[in-house]
Amino acid sequence: MLVKSRPPVSGRLLGTGRRSVDNFLDTMRIVRGRFAARPARYPNIVWSVWGVGWVLLTAAAFVRLDTPAGMLRDQWSPGFVRLADFFTQFGLGGWYLIPPALLLVAANLIDWRSLSRRSLMLAYNWTCLAFLVLSAVGLSGLTVNVLKYAIGRARPLYFQDFGVLALHPFAFDARFAGFPSGHATTMGAVFGVLLLLFPRRWYIALAVTACIASTRVFVGAHYPSDTVAGFGLGCAFALACGVVFARLGFIFRPMQSGLPVRKASFRLIAPER
Repeated sequence: MLVKSRPPVSGRLLGTGRRSVDNFLDTMRIVRGRFAARPARYPNIVWSVWGVGWVLLTAAAFVRLDTPAGMLRDQWSPGFVRLADFFTQFGLGGWYLIPPALLLVAANLIDWRSLSRRSLMLAYNWTCLAFLVLSAVGLSGLTVNVLKYAIGRARPLYFQDFGVLALHPFAFDARFAGFPSGHATTMGAVFGVLLLLFPRRWYIALAVTACIASTRVFVGAHYPSDTVAGFGLGCAFALACGVVFARLGFIFRPMQSGLPVRKASFRLIAPER
């Protein structure tokens, strides 16, 4: 009886590497083809309205809330601060960057041609979601880190010394990296993704993500205007990613206004047969 031998480890690794490269090239061909075939309709979205609203809300928080928050920084009860410190950890970007990145790596290594249609659609949808989350959180995170060190606003820890508007541009010091809040930007991006996927449950997503973003104020890491600015920035990046994804036909389709709406075929759980 003949026993079929397995290829050597080096051969399997080489095959996996080739498949990974082929998967990446196939994805790039699809993206380029769809960009070429589908004209951009981004101007139909009034981004200026979003920008004006974002600036006005940030300015209102700065004028009305930042000074009281600075004065109250050391007056919150220890138990409340510990609770806020626990929930503020959920604003760390790693929670939303590492799982999608690992999923994309795994998706790039599998043999898509061997999957059944049912499994293929499920893997495709999960891969698109991972790419959306990674894009929204990752791009907004990179932007906010550039902004906060370029602006150099002092954190509330130095309220008594500098007040609410002490700027040290390009100091590259965490003490002067208050505006905008990175945690709040992450939460804004998460809210934006949830808003796109579950628009009818927007109030639940807003309540949860805004509460987590607000903990940055209670732990003394940021002023309210820092969190408002970061939250709006992250949400804007998520919506912009949704618009691009709608143009590509990933997860969303564009409405007449150019805004993305979730496609009926997007499912993360395989339907029962």
